[in-house]
Amino acid sequence: MGLEQEVAILKKIPLFARIDPTKLKLMAFASERMIFKPGQAVCRQGDVGDSAFIIIDGEADILIESDGGPIKVASVGRNDIIGEIAILLDVPRTATVQATSDLQTLKITKDLFFRMVTDFPEMGVEIMRVLAHRLDATNAQLRAAR
Repeated sequence: MGLEQEVAILKKIPLFARIDPTKLKLMAFASERMIFKPGQAVCRQGDVGDSAFIIIDGEADILIESDGGPIKVASVGRNDIIGEIAILLDVPRTATVQATSDLQTLKITKDLFFRMVTDFPEMGVEIMRVLAHRLDATNAQLRAAR
């Protein structure tokens, strides 16, 4: 896949929809394309969070370790961003992300991520929306579990 195709994919992601294509090209060029097979971990709970991942294609499960083994708390797919909590808060990974199909991602380093958020405040607002939505979904799951 070429740079132009990656930019077209990034443009479809709400997080990057308003960002100038020239800047997206720079981001796509500076990011690393990574492919994971079903069952392979993209990142593991407790690891150092040095990057975020944008899912270009495929699906993955978000797993939280518990005394009884891993618990699936969500599924993610195309256009989702994962791993941003660890780099935003500078904490260990809060969950394990495991591919459930062939998974194509763009790995965005912490430095590149913060440079993009600094250059494009609207990206920060969109990240807040994503995180607020996740918090709302988690609260709904907790209410349902009671």
